[in-house]
Amino acid sequence: MADDSALASTTGSTSLADSSIFDSKVAETSKENLFIRSTSCVEEEMPQIETRVILVQEAGKQEELIRALKTINIMEVPVIKIKESCPGKSDEKLIKSIVNMEIKLPFVKMESVEEFKSLDSPEFENVFIVMDFQDSVFNELYKADCRVIGPPVVLNCAEKGEPLPFSCRPLYCTSMMNLVLCFTGFRKKEELARLVTLVHHMGGVIRKDFNSKVTHLVANCTQGEKFRVAVSLGTPIMKPEWIHKAWERRNEQDFCASVDDFRNEFKVPPFQDCILSFLGFSDEEKTNMEEMTKMQGGNCLPVGDERCTHLIVEENIVKELPFEPSKKLYVVKQEWFWGSIQMDARAGETMYLYEKANTPELKKSVSLLSLNTPNSNRKRRRLKETLAQLSREADLSPFPPQTPKSCTKSSKNSTPVPSKQSARWQVAKELYQTESNYVNILATIIQLFQVPLEEEGQRGGPILAPEEIKTIFGSIPDIFDVHTKIKDDLEDLIVNWDESKSIGDIFLKYSKDLVKIYPPFVNFFEMSKETIIKCEKQKPRFHAFLKINQAKPECGRQSLVELLIRPVQRLPSIALLLNDLKKHTFEENPDKSTLEKAIESLKEVMTHINEDKRKTEAQRQIFDVVYEVDGCPANLLSSHRSLVQRVETISLGEHPCDRGEQVTLFLFNDCLEIARKRHKVIGTFRSPHGQTRPPASLKHIHLMPLSQIKKVLDIRETEDCHNAFALLVRPPTEQANVLLSFQMTSEELPKENWLKMLCRHVANTICKADAENLIYTADPESFEVNTKDMDSTLSRASRAIKKTSKKVTRAFSFSKTPKRALRRALMASQSSAEGRSPSSNEKHVMSRLASTSSLAGIPSPSLVSLPAFFERRSHTLSRSTTHLI
Repeated sequence: MADDSALASTTGSTSLADSSIFDSKVAETSKENLFIRSTSCVEEEMPQIETRVILVQEAGKQEELIRALKTINIMEVPVIKIKESCPGKSDEKLIKSIVNMEIKLPFVKMESVEEFKSLDSPEFENVFIVMDFQDSVFNELYKADCRVIGPPVVLNCAEKGEPLPFSCRPLYCTSMMNLVLCFTGFRKKEELARLVTLVHHMGGVIRKDFNSKVTHLVANCTQGEKFRVAVSLGTPIMKPEWIHKAWERRNEQDFCASVDDFRNEFKVPPFQDCILSFLGFSDEEKTNMEEMTKMQGGNCLPVGDERCTHLIVEENIVKELPFEPSKKLYVVKQEWFWGSIQMDARAGETMYLYEKANTPELKKSVSLLSLNTPNSNRKRRRLKETLAQLSREADLSPFPPQTPKSCTKSSKNSTPVPSKQSARWQVAKELYQTESNYVNILATIIQLFQVPLEEEGQRGGPILAPEEIKTIFGSIPDIFDVHTKIKDDLEDLIVNWDESKSIGDIFLKYSKDLVKIYPPFVNFFEMSKETIIKCEKQKPRFHAFLKINQAKPECGRQSLVELLIRPVQRLPSIALLLNDLKKHTFEENPDKSTLEKAIESLKEVMTHINEDKRKTEAQRQIFDVVYEVDGCPANLLSSHRSLVQRVETISLGEHPCDRGEQVTLFLFNDCLEIARKRHKVIGTFRSPHGQTRPPASLKHIHLMPLSQIKKVLDIRETEDCHNAFALLVRPPTEQANVLLSFQMTSEELPKENWLKMLCRHVANTICKADAENLIYTADPESFEVNTKDMDSTLSRASRAIKKTSKKVTRAFSFSKTPKRALRRALMASQSSAEGRSPSSNEKHVMSRLASTSSLAGIPSPSLVSLPAFFERRSHTLSRSTTHLI
């Protein structure tokens, strides 16, 4: 190549070429196809050329731009090679290559276009930095075929440590670098030229013809061959606004026009330029489809309106159109509608055209069933024959539609099925038939739903996230594998039937596998169901995917949720069939005892599932409590703990919180979580399953072991006390008892049932058999408990004032030391007051202390600790509680 190659120079002294040479003589090629030459090789074949950066007008005043240029030392420069096919011939082919050249000269500032003439020299490779690609200076440089770049290019190269890039066209930014665009549907040349220019300014490449290398199609309409090819290839189809909005963000440093979040805002919706009408659907379905149409960029009109572009027909219901459609109207099946939403693009109508149903077989059956024949005996005979034929067609075959391999092989041991089958064989056949149907359903779930959702390269991107797919389908493939083996074994047994063949052995053989695969699916079936419902509401493409598959014959018009419930129902169904099989098995048959063992093994599997499900639900309930109660102790989470009951109450005393506060009691099997309603709720929470939860509505007060409850007081019903109870509690570190009194606010759970439930779990915790002895019936007056005026306006206002007072006093509290001193003084004064009446001077001091205590936000002695509350009324309660302990 060295012999027939030479470096071309337009000036006779340089081999460097400007963009005009490439635009006129060299076909456009991508950067990766350029012939890259090292700097050392270029220096041997051409004169040394200097590279220079010129800051034009406002660009020279940008300090950030100047600092970035100081860090850039290399510039990409084009070189031309001329290759002659044969010496002496004129058919020369220009080959351009890119070399990296060092920027040896410092940058130059240019204030006017007149200075350009003095700066233009064949000895320099110039690159001009212009702030605005729309002013007169830029236009002059563009007409002179100068190499122009924008400030974002410089800043981006400085940040990444890359050389200044070469471009044969002005390059303002690189937000569309490596994108290949094609246009369709544009009739105004000015509009198209403006879009093409902006794409070039952002580093994009334009192709006139659509091919596999095109990354985006910019469409002004949804017609034409390019649009159809783009849909078939799954190429994103964009609105023209995509380019304009990307240009508006041209100065953002790390912006890329192809990122999903930005690009999805400007994708052409499936039903753009479409006006749809719907025929044969229920009101609910029609409303849903009309809403989906508007969400996907289309409009709706009544059936028969001449402006409609598409008529969507429910082909299973509509047998004939009510009018003759025009040639411009597409009459399509509903699969076109849902398919367009699923692929996120308008599907081709020719594949989904509606055709009038042609069912001669149906007409024949109707004629056979017709009762209008003159001879009644003949019509009854025909009716009988027809019903017999329908019965034979509806009868389940003992083998699947596709004959298994085992049936095609002749076996010496195989015996033909007797004409009069035994009852045991009939049940065995039914067991095989149902197992075969079950395996087919599992195969449908996997092949029709799971596999397409997991496929890579889906049109429009993934329909569901991988974690959502895993949550929905769980261990379905494992269940399918085990039951396929069971079905094959049953099939072999039916083909080679013998009364002594053991069916129980088959299920005993796979009992361990059943224990392993079923609990994970059954226990989380509700979560799977919730995930399907949530995704169907939030993701239109998934909703369309389900609608398409639900209409297929394999699904039998059943939803995915209805299909997924089959594994939940299968094991009980097998157990019933095995019981029936045992009834029709003679005592001397060895399979009799084996069937009993198989039934017991299935019961163990179902018991294991129920127990595992109970534990799983218990853990989920505990997590719900933890996320609902702000500040809930982490040690509440325990594998042996389960939630028993939740009760809504109102505090009647000063403990565990102020009187009138709404308190929620969570009874666990070994502890009692006490929480009050939060006064202010802020923030959101996320569950361990990734679902967003509402803010915590409760505030943790106390987690009490049930062993601390000494007595449960059932407060008698009076006019001033209704639905009240109390707990006599003794904390392990305290010597005094504490009384916690509540009023139940929920009528769903009777107080008597709640107290018995509480006492039973307390007794279990302390290992006592006599749970009834823990309940003590008491008068409200004995323990100063009443519910009078709890819901009155005055009481609510009083509680509100008390809360506001606490907030204000906390705001004015500057030191904790006075608070402790005042508390000790107040407690000392009260303890002295128990033995004698205070003097007038002491009353004055106590009133001053009380007011100061209130100002400092100090609670009364009863609020210091639970035992202190009890001490204050020790004289009153000692007589009542002495005989309770």
